Amino acid sequence: MAHDMSSSRLASGLGFALLSAAAFGMSGSLGRGLMDMGWTAGSATLVRVAIAAAVLTLPGIVALRGRWHLVRRGIGSIVAYGIFAVAGAQLCYFFAVQHLDVSVALLIEYLAPIAVVLWMWMRHGSRPTRLTLAGAALAFGGLVLLLDVLGGGEVSLVGIGWALCAMVGASVYFVISGDERNGLPPLTLAAGALLVALVILSIAALTGVLPMAFAAGTVEFASFVAPWWAVVLMLGVVTAGVSYVAGIAAVRRLGARLGSFVALTEVLAAALFAWLLLAQVPGPMQLGGALLVLAGVIVVKLGEKRIEPVRTPDDALEPQERAERPVEVPAVPGSAGVPAPVTLLPGDLGSATR
Repeated sequence: MAHDMSSSRLASGLGFALLSAAAFGMSGSLGRGLMDMGWTAGSATLVRVAIAAAVLTLPGIVALRGRWHLVRRGIGSIVAYGIFAVAGAQLCYFFAVQHLDVSVALLIEYLAPIAVVLWMWMRHGSRPTRLTLAGAALAFGGLVLLLDVLGGGEVSLVGIGWALCAMVGASVYFVISGDERNGLPPLTLAAGALLVALVILSIAALTGVLPMAFAAGTVEFASFVAPWWAVVLMLGVVTAGVSYVAGIAAVRRLGARLGSFVALTEVLAAALFAWLLLAQVPGPMQLGGALLVLAGVIVVKLGEKRIEPVRTPDDALEPQERAERPVEVPAVPGSAGVPAPVTLLPGDLGSATR
């Protein structure tokens, strides 16, 4: 029974992860279509977050079922998720690509799974196995090929700094998504974080930190055209709303470490949508990199440690038997006239303590 539940949890986690990766991966191509017609990256990001927050706020409230104490208890996670995982990661990536090639900035951000492994090791003592490290190396090598970094590109220390900040935001996304201790439903956590991110992005836009520009008209893709409002809705509802909720559900089933590596399939999804929507066909080297990424994810899963609960003799007893089991009270060292431990039944404990 436990094995079936574990397999079902893994299967559903992988399903949510792939859905999240596909939704996230579509955002780049849709956003590029808007930017080609006059939008800025900042305006596309702000509208994307605003629509997702509007769509998820009511379902997030309903998912609480009146348990507002969960929000009070998990407010730190909501704020951190909104600042780092939503607003921070997107804003820092936006600043990074002002100084670096897009492929270089994206590669640095996708060092997040390695950062998650190191965090789990340092913070929780969850030392990665050799297979996990080998899978990380395979996935990293695959990303190098997939993103065509070997083709060259200028390197800026300022750009690298912003990209590393984006990596921190992505790492926080996986760590907080996998933390179930606050009891927040995925819908509530996503909705709250999006509202926090919306406030931050709005302030950045109003103060001029985030350049804003909008345009209305028809968005042209490789094989079809679409009205701008339809693209904006897809960007907000699917690539933000669906992706964040599915991503949180996935990481809670898979764990932060495995979930972060499976999320690397977002790069594959992004390449596929770029091919379909923008006619950017990946070359043989990029296809080889995609296979290495998938191989790395599989190896990481094989390297995951299975932690078995420590069972005591009492665990084998039924609750009633455990309640009726005699309790031994050891003798006090040095006390005269007490040659052996005193045995009390549970019913005697009350009178013994009075």
